[in-house]
Amino acid sequence: MIFRLIKESFQFATNALMVNKLRSMLSLIGVAIGIFSIIFVLSVVDSMEKDMKESFDMIGSDILFVQKWPMGPEEGDEEYAWWKYMSRRPPQLRDMKKLQDRLPTASAIAMQTQGVSVAEYKNNFIKETYPMGVTFQYRETIALNIASGRYFTSDECESGKNYCIIGEIIREQLFGSAEGLGKEITVGGLKVVVIGVFKKEGASLFGNGFDQAIMMPYDFAARIIGTGKDDDSIVLKAKPGITTTELKDEVTAVMREVRSVKPGADNNFSVIESSMISGAIDSIVSVFNVVGMIIGIFSILVGAFSIANIMFVSVSERTNIIGIQKALGAKNYFILYQFLFESVLLCLFGGAMGLVLVYLLVTVLTSAIEFEFVLSLGRIIMGVSISAIVGIVAGIIPAIRASRLNPVDAIRSK
Repeated sequence: MIFRLIKESFQFATNALMVNKLRSMLSLIGVAIGIFSIIFVLSVVDSMEKDMKESFDMIGSDILFVQKWPMGPEEGDEEYAWWKYMSRRPPQLRDMKKLQDRLPTASAIAMQTQGVSVAEYKNNFIKETYPMGVTFQYRETIALNIASGRYFTSDECESGKNYCIIGEIIREQLFGSAEGLGKEITVGGLKVVVIGVFKKEGASLFGNGFDQAIMMPYDFAARIIGTGKDDDSIVLKAKPGITTTELKDEVTAVMREVRSVKPGADNNFSVIESSMISGAIDSIVSVFNVVGMIIGIFSILVGAFSIANIMFVSVSERTNIIGIQKALGAKNYFILYQFLFESVLLCLFGGAMGLVLVYLLVTVLTSAIEFEFVLSLGRIIMGVSISAIVGIVAGIIPAIRASRLNPVDAIRSK
């Protein structure tokens, strides 16, 4: 019986679409727009979340950063007290060296600085590159993916050798199809020998990662970009068995001693855990998800009213048929399920249209702007589920009204 009910409901829904094409299409468009809006916005949020998390995959969960600026209001501050943080001194190389001598809980400690400069090779040049200065243990704190060549040796970092590892975009711009290893390029007016090339990362919300980076030993990079920059930081990796909380407490205590911070005085530096970065990403994603849901809900309401309208009209047009069905023994629940199935099927048709539009737009955008948009199976299931729920909500009242019609009055109606 249930299969007969589904079959008849499907036929009624198909007939409703075919007989009143314009009215049905306008109703389906309402649902399609609603599903398209909510699923597309949430898919964009999913894509952003995936991109942000992939951008920070190189940072392990056991990593800390000591830097001038905090990621948010610090303990005791009700708001982001930028005027207070602005007066802080950025971390310096001597701070890092003192931490190395006094932190037994850290397995690796490195210094990093970054600037902007022009890179040249013969007649080729690239205007916007990001020279980076790092100390030897940087590779032990941040996962570097070197496609060809090698990393610096300890002696090369200690002596400030004029060696560099370049990003793939820089290699393409300066050397074309050539690998570039062993070639001498000019960065900020100084000659640097290429000893490695990073694997291409591609565009993301945070730029091109290491694709436009020129990594050099810290002492040599300082001659090009200087030191004491606001975004300079010390990177620390905890030893196995040591939690980031334990390392953070020890780093804070040692840094206060190194900088001669008086007891009771506020820290003049920030210690940031990598988990705080993940938390910040989750907070951003949550906000976008809420915004996407609000936009989608209003769009879905328009579609729901459209379907409810077409179902009321459908009940009115088929009142005679309902009377005949009841006269032949059809139960109230049979009539109710019949119209409810019809409403759900109409919404599923509209939802399918919306999902197809999302898929097409995601495919076009991925090709056009070189950013990977994703439409996950979870979002497709979500779209279908929302369509079904909208169909039930929009069709329940018309279905109840149809099921309660008096068969004699229904047959006599015109």
